[in-house]
Amino acid sequence: MLNTGVAHNARVWNYWIGGKDNYEVDQQVGDHVASINPVVRDIARADRDFLGRAVTYLTRDRGVRQFLDIGTGLPTADNTHEIAQRIAPDARIVYVDNDPIVLVHARTLLTGTPEGATDYIDADVHDPEAIVERASATLDFSRPVAVMLLGILNFVLDTERAREVVRRIMAEVPSGSFLALTHPTFDPEVGGELQVPAMEFWNANATPPITARGAADITAFFDGLELVEPGLVSCSQWHAEPGATPVPQYGAVAVKP
Repeated sequence: MLNTGVAHNARVWNYWIGGKDNYEVDQQVGDHVASINPVVRDIARADRDFLGRAVTYLTRDRGVRQFLDIGTGLPTADNTHEIAQRIAPDARIVYVDNDPIVLVHARTLLTGTPEGATDYIDADVHDPEAIVERASATLDFSRPVAVMLLGILNFVLDTERAREVVRRIMAEVPSGSFLALTHPTFDPEVGGELQVPAMEFWNANATPPITARGAADITAFFDGLELVEPGLVSCSQWHAEPGATPVPQYGAVAVKP
């Protein structure tokens, strides 16, 4: 059921990146979080830019033609299918989210090329088996798949459970598949000191609850996979122009051997 009286991550994130699919409560909470952590809008934009670079790299340079985008959020410009299908019109993309407002917009806006396929499934990241089962109607899990987990595992509060989600999904895709992941951090090396108080306010005033993690815990999500250069870095710096300013959100891409 759609609740417009409580700020929701998908809508606040949409507000931070300049979208219009949000409500006054989302704007109020978003502004207060930004007053605590002034770089939060930079984080949101950097995460979106990472998606563009990662999908371009995977499609153009690694020949990926299938994407499983979990926790897609509200559609904006240059969604995963648009980027991939510009390069490879036959690319197949499945989006996964469980927010009612995302569902409404996704079914209207996430339409792809006639040569490829674009689908949306209403499912929760906590239930990886259901995700894979329903995505298999569109994706061929005997061929490589790029699993996109951008800014979503931070909503799985238990770290071991979050690792298990990744393990179970990646166990279902074949060798040559990829994992692209971003995750907020409190590490001071990338300016994460203000993430903790900002998230404390968020968890008291918005939904769903969120957590940040350090580099070691985020790196562990890639266990059994081979990180693509430059490894785990601030998502704003992954395959970016030299001198890009770091933000407290890590990003990496890895391949399943």
